[in-house]
Amino acid sequence: MVKIQSILSIVASIVKIAGSLLILWATFGWKVRKTRRAFERELIKQGMSKENARELSVHYKVLKDQLMSTLMHFVRK
Repeated sequence: MVKIQSILSIVASIVKIAGSLLILWATFGWKVRKTRRAFERELIKQGMSKENARELSVHYKVLKDQLMSTLMHFVRK
């Protein structure tokens, strides 16, 4: 009986951690998109062309992707 409780406890913990990571991933992606748009708007307001503002804001996405891949690297190990 103790083994079953231990296994259920481990499974519950794994599900909780996976849920938290999923929420983190979704929230982080949404916040980065929002930040990119705001950054582009501010650059355009200051007189930069739309294309150049987009090129600069792409770096936010690149950094997010690098951060998420680093996080996933540690989760997979």
